[in-house]
Amino acid sequence: MDDVARARRAAREALADVTPERLRVAIDDRLAGATVTPGVLALVTARALDPDVDANGVTDRAAGVQLIYEGLKLTRRLAHEEPWTAAATHEADIDADMEVLVADVLVSRGFSLLAHTDAAGAAVEVVRAFGRDQTIRDRPDTAPAAAAALDRNLEVHALELAVIAGTTAVGGEPPAELLTYARELAADYDGEFPPPRTALPETAADRIADISERAVSATDR
Repeated sequence: MDDVARARRAAREALADVTPERLRVAIDDRLAGATVTPGVLALVTARALDPDVDANGVTDRAAGVQLIYEGLKLTRRLAHEEPWTAAATHEADIDADMEVLVADVLVSRGFSLLAHTDAAGAAVEVVRAFGRDQTIRDRPDTAPAAAAALDRNLEVHALELAVIAGTTAVGGEPPAELLTYARELAADYDGEFPPPRTALPETAADRIADISERAVSATDR
């Protein structure tokens, strides 16, 4: 199973027990079509730092990263579009309410997957940063360019969380350069990521390993 399939499957399985069925189906439909770039990066990072790592042991972390990102991304869209104001029918209004529930469940389940890991603090900070950014974005005096930059922070923070989750999965802490690399990977994407094979270069694992090795060498001097 490749990393894309593994990350998607882990994310969907993490929510397989959600009830009622309509909510579970809505969540599963969203994850089935999601680009799982943050989850894949968590897997790639762990394997780059430890080629012998058990991928199955990292999938919960990858799923946690992915679910938090998906939930916040949906929250961002709902905040911008305010679908309730445009709902022409009662059913459309219910659909909008369902999307809010989906977003809440995605984020909360993502937290639960990371809660007892060394990435828990970073996960909390991603959500806090998202709240701060969206509060500033909604101010009347926020310029369009500044609003777009604040929205884009979610993609940046999601990939930072991914490398933190992957690094801590093998018992390490990400060096500052690795977090910078994660930010560089996210820099060109606005709104959402393309599929992982487009968003993550083939050299990503080698680059992550090289950054980590140089960081370790520097501390050993």
